[in-house]
Amino acid sequence: PKAPDKPVLTDVNLQSRACETTAVVGPNGCGKSTLLNLVPRFYDPVDGNVTIDGIDVREVRVRDLRERIGLVSQETLLFNDSVAENIAYGATNVTPEQIEAAARKAHAHQFITEKLTDGYDTIAGPSGNRLSGGQRQRIALARAILRDPEIIILDEATSQIDLESEQLIHQVLEEFLRDRTALVVTHRMSTISLADRVVVMSGGTIEDVGTHQELLTRCDLYRRLSSLGYRESA
Repeated sequence: PKAPDKPVLTDVNLQSRACETTAVVGPNGCGKSTLLNLVPRFYDPVDGNVTIDGIDVREVRVRDLRERIGLVSQETLLFNDSVAENIAYGATNVTPEQIEAAARKAHAHQFITEKLTDGYDTIAGPSGNRLSGGQRQRIALARAILRDPEIIILDEATSQIDLESEQLIHQVLEEFLRDRTALVVTHRMSTISLADRVVVMSGGTIEDVGTHQELLTRCDLYRRLSSLGYRESA
């Protein structure tokens, strides 16, 4: 992606292995979300390419590409439809039992049944505005769990979730990310702890890649992010 004069990302070379969780961290505006948005082709690179299993994503139908990808972001996209339909969005031939099972895994079932007037039939409102930010994100997580994608992208997916819910969802993610390829943008150290590798970005480039412990020993920026209480700065 390119601004009028300056690329957002420069000299980025990153390989994520199959079934590996890669966390992407760095200061605000450093290009983390842009990097992840190249995978489902919300943007295409001006130079270079993005490949999955060696195939350039531009050579695949967008629909086929996105069927393999689950996305949960800070800006959760919900529709003015029932909670059940929002969870089922993108999946085919799903039953109410499957929808409920996904909601339970995302720790959404309890608030859906106890706090929403019509349970799973409650209308979420335009852009989901009848739900809180944390509720919207748990609905989006349930949607991703239901679709069972090969590749999962979490872009600040727990940023609006309270501490108690975060601890529950941490357990969900630990299980859900296993045996699938995951790319995770996060400010929270609890989420970083789920990653096999951490990518540190600054100013549109990759500054370092390594495990949490490796980066603590050699990367000044990562140490600063950690010491500043990175989890609290989301």
